[in-house]
Amino acid sequence: MTPTRSNLTMIAFGLSLAYLAAYQQFKLPPVLPVLLDSYRYDRTLAGGLMSVYAVAGLTMSLALGRALARRGLAGPIWAGLASMIFGNLLILAAPSVQAAVLAGRALEGAGFAVLAIAGPVLVNANASARHLPIAVGLTASWIPAGQLAATALAPVAFAWAGWQLLWLAAIAASLALAFWTWVLKRRGALAFTVASAPASGVRDADPRQRRCLALAAAVFTLWSCQYFAYMTWLPQYLVEVHGLAPGLAVAGYVIPVIVLILTNLVVGLVLRTGVPLGPVLLVGLVSQAAVWWSIPLVGGGAAGIVSLVVYGIGAGICPTCLFAMPSVIAGPGAAAARAFGVIMTGRNLGVLVGPVLLAQAFKLSGGWDISAPVFGTVAVLAAVLGLWLALWLGRRGYGAKR
Repeated sequence: MTPTRSNLTMIAFGLSLAYLAAYQQFKLPPVLPVLLDSYRYDRTLAGGLMSVYAVAGLTMSLALGRALARRGLAGPIWAGLASMIFGNLLILAAPSVQAAVLAGRALEGAGFAVLAIAGPVLVNANASARHLPIAVGLTASWIPAGQLAATALAPVAFAWAGWQLLWLAAIAASLALAFWTWVLKRRGALAFTVASAPASGVRDADPRQRRCLALAAAVFTLWSCQYFAYMTWLPQYLVEVHGLAPGLAVAGYVIPVIVLILTNLVVGLVLRTGVPLGPVLLVGLVSQAAVWWSIPLVGGGAAGIVSLVVYGIGAGICPTCLFAMPSVIAGPGAAAARAFGVIMTGRNLGVLVGPVLLAQAFKLSGGWDISAPVFGTVAVLAAVLGLWLALWLGRRGYGAKR
């Protein structure tokens, strides 16, 4: 049942969990050029350092959605934060050992899988019907907010303490959120309505709901594939193709991230007016496909900046709509928790494939030339499925609000 009043404390806590999860994953791309230069990582391994997050998500998301719906949040959140801390410590201890770095990122990814579901579910469950579309926009901003935090800290790290500062900050933030979890647990706040909500959910839902969620998850897979490939390798691309120093490459990297966050909030407000999700999602998917296919024609300077801005707008539209799908299709409470598990499984599959696929495309061609047509095709497929999803939602009367 959707609450009549929003619980701002729990919304802030849920957003903090999600933002930390995103920071943990995206603290890598801004320092990847430095790591490649210092430790000579294999490029496929470097892509795998992002994709390994998806392995944990693929194996855990569905089970986590069910577990959170039945048992509450405190225990899984503590376990996720502990996994992140140990993963960070392992990388700090042995950054030159590629197997240790990969294992550390896998531990971080296990924690990410927990927080990436618990955070959005908490936000959606504690937002009133009036505030839910805005809450969805804030939830969708979790990835760019984490990216922005990592990107803002990276120049400080380069100038002062080295790349390790980003990992130390992740440990400190994890400890702070573990303490906040303990405080909320003592107050009984983390028993959470999911635990006492009706047992029905995705497993018991109308078959049409399951098919609609599966289609939304497929769109999320393709969208995440191209997005995480783009955002993982953008700094390296700017260094190698446009000759930027790592610090300036980070500045270019941050442009679509800032635009993305602003777009998340605008789209949340638009959805609040009752505009259907499907057409809005389709606009975002088509715009990103257009950016990929235009890359060979776009150089640096003003045209390059416009390309980054347009990509950021599309990247802001799509996750806002996709993260709204669980509550729109399945409703709030336990059903939404399970539905988030389905949606996140699709997302994680794209995260697994995208960065490694781009790395392999680079290795096979010896350059960046085939990346645009490969991921332009992926983006077009996402748009085709997005059209199908929009038609499906329209026929069944699913809009921006239930």
